[in-house]
Amino acid sequence: MFVRRRKLFRRFVIGIVKTICLGLFLIFGIIPLAFRYSYTFQRNMLFLPFVRWPRNVDFNKPEKLGLLGARNFYVNTPKGISLGAWHILPQSMVKDSETAPKRDDFFEGALTHGQPIILYMHGNSGSRAGLHRIELYHVLQKLEYHIIAFDYRSYGDSSAVAPSEEGVVDDGVFMYRWTQQRSGKAPLFVWGHSLGTGISSHVLSRLSQQSVDGAQMAGTDPSHSADPLALVLESPFNNIRDEIREHPLAQFFSWMPWFDFFFLDPVHQNNLRFETDRHLKSVKVPIIILHAEDDAVVPYKLGRKLYHSAVQGRSAGDSPVLFAKFDAVHRYGHKYICRSPELPSIISKFFNDSMRPTNA
Repeated sequence: MFVRRRKLFRRFVIGIVKTICLGLFLIFGIIPLAFRYSYTFQRNMLFLPFVRWPRNVDFNKPEKLGLLGARNFYVNTPKGISLGAWHILPQSMVKDSETAPKRDDFFEGALTHGQPIILYMHGNSGSRAGLHRIELYHVLQKLEYHIIAFDYRSYGDSSAVAPSEEGVVDDGVFMYRWTQQRSGKAPLFVWGHSLGTGISSHVLSRLSQQSVDGAQMAGTDPSHSADPLALVLESPFNNIRDEIREHPLAQFFSWMPWFDFFFLDPVHQNNLRFETDRHLKSVKVPIIILHAEDDAVVPYKLGRKLYHSAVQGRSAGDSPVLFAKFDAVHRYGHKYICRSPELPSIISKFFNDSMRPTNA
């Protein structure tokens, strides 16, 4: 009996050891290899359009999510991409929109009335209907701002086309041009959150280069560009290479001597770079960075690193780069800076200062 129990125990221990070894092989062997050699794997780790919460959203009825004074619409890019978007009105216009005979015309016409317009670029998961995003829309709506929030390709109800950095930046540039063409003389701002900070920075860098190229061809002053008045970067990283290295999930692998080879080099080689620090060098509008100390997704130190890089890239007399810290005690984390009682006054002051002629 004793010998039999000893054999059973030995089999049990051997089974446990084999299971552990197999698990370690899968985690530290298969995953690094798959990431290194599969662009699809890399893309699906950076872009998470399949993470949908809330589920079964009726984008045509944003009021079901508590958004009053909002219109759903679609635009088509020159490359045949359909982008789903919401236009959320300033609070003072909501009641009039409910009785407008031609609702779509009312919304588009409202963009020219002079209230500031914010083009919002969200992060790497969910859609424009994310609950924390709706919280932010409410804050901005009460401040009497228009919000244009859209979904990149593959997100929400936009075209189911595989995303890439160039692709989502194309979408952002198109939505900026679309909004700009309908804004009249209303001040236009861009707001990015998380991965949306990398996208929005790249969008503005490209717009700035297009303005310079166009001015050179036309023989005009490139300072008279169509750039937005300012850029808001909420919970940003400095570049995707550092963000991957610092991400909580990467801590399982970052101790490996070949970590760069398997995880960092491939995304760079496949142009999934999101080099916000580099792109901001050509963005000359005022910038404010919002970051919570307890951000576990994009560490606070990366926001500070981006801030110092952006400041060093500017000369005396250039537009300012500001940083707003939100203490860890408030537990805003990665998504909930919108709950800060200080946020409305921070944003109002920043926008008002950006609209002054001396800062334009």
